[in-house]
Amino acid sequence: MAEQIRAVRGMHDILPSDTGRWQWLEDRARALLARYGYREIRMPLVEPTGLFRRSIGEVTDIVEKEMYSFEDRGGEHLSLRPEGTASCVRAAIEHGLLSQPQRLWYLGPMFRRERPQRGRYRQFHQIGVEVFGLTGPDIDLEQILLTRRLWEALGLTDLHLELNSLGDLPERMRYREALVAYLETHREALDDDSQRRLSTNPLRVLDSKNPAVQELIAAAPSLLDYLGTEARAHFNTLCRGLERAGLEVRINPRLVRGLDYYNRTVFEWITDALGAQGTVCAGGRYDGLVEQLGGRATPAIGFAMGLERLLELSSPTPEEIADAPDLYLVAVGEQAEAQAVLFAEQVREQLPGWRLLCHSGGGSFKSQFKKADRSGARFALVLGDDELASGRISVKPLRGQADQQTLALAELSSYLNAQQPSTDIAST
Repeated sequence: MAEQIRAVRGMHDILPSDTGRWQWLEDRARALLARYGYREIRMPLVEPTGLFRRSIGEVTDIVEKEMYSFEDRGGEHLSLRPEGTASCVRAAIEHGLLSQPQRLWYLGPMFRRERPQRGRYRQFHQIGVEVFGLTGPDIDLEQILLTRRLWEALGLTDLHLELNSLGDLPERMRYREALVAYLETHREALDDDSQRRLSTNPLRVLDSKNPAVQELIAAAPSLLDYLGTEARAHFNTLCRGLERAGLEVRINPRLVRGLDYYNRTVFEWITDALGAQGTVCAGGRYDGLVEQLGGRATPAIGFAMGLERLLELSSPTPEEIADAPDLYLVAVGEQAEAQAVLFAEQVREQLPGWRLLCHSGGGSFKSQFKKADRSGARFALVLGDDELASGRISVKPLRGQADQQTLALAELSSYLNAQQPSTDIAST
């Protein structure tokens, strides 16, 4: 027997028993984003490695340790995308989308070679949202309120919002000097990772998960004390808008995010229900990234949410998932079996909002009915030779106590349409 090949560690198959939950989440997000006027964009999984080095930053953990990068046969250096913002910015510049404001979203897998653990995978899935061309705090407010509405649609109640402002570049540079001066006086108390970051990207020390370092940075200077007039006004206006919207916010002056391109508003939605991997949605402003990647100066803001973590928090009902068929066609008799597939096509034509599973492979009436019941279908359609000859069909409810009905084929559509299909899917 040949050796069995397994999936790459940290990359998982999503099986049919699980895809209904994924579709449930994706459909709600897709519908909500459409209500807010956002349009979908789809980018390649593979991008030039330089795109992420220039956007994320050379000295970030993602670029230094986590990217899946390789040289292809043509000598080009490529990477599987570790996040979506840089790809979206590249696409917007390349295709000339930035001559007017854009509200965009995308969905798909991202790749980082991290140590697999609960809530952290090497292939993971995100929904990302990006807005280009709008400068005011009103769009920051809209994005945060959009996420709150999504949590309501998913039935999530245990998320809380953390907010900070990174200010503009000159303010951040002044703060960096003050932070480095403070940390240098406590260098011996820093772990090896924080000491390395101190000389390359000191703001990332604020994001340390080491309890001893966290205790040290609790007394560090606050970035909020270094905001200029414009950045402070932007942040205060956003905070007032969130207060008027009735949204409780925790101002966290240590929140810096893990990527170099952020400025001004940064935010995270956090839960205590997932252990150490508690961030389920994060984002902020990146007003300098478009210009940094070769476009004209364009303000921008966005966020991304991890689908795996949201699914851990979600509990859709079986009715909401609705991946079982509505109808299961049982065919008994030589002529009925020969005509079953064509008959099923007629039913699908008449009932485009219903899922119909046609039995295949033969078998006795009893065995077919067992499979119809195990399928989760609401109704069995029974087509026998006699029914086929007389132009009739039997409809047997498989859930509840309703009686079996024998109908003329012309009556089937009106009878079933009087029942509510489990889902409203488009005719294709």
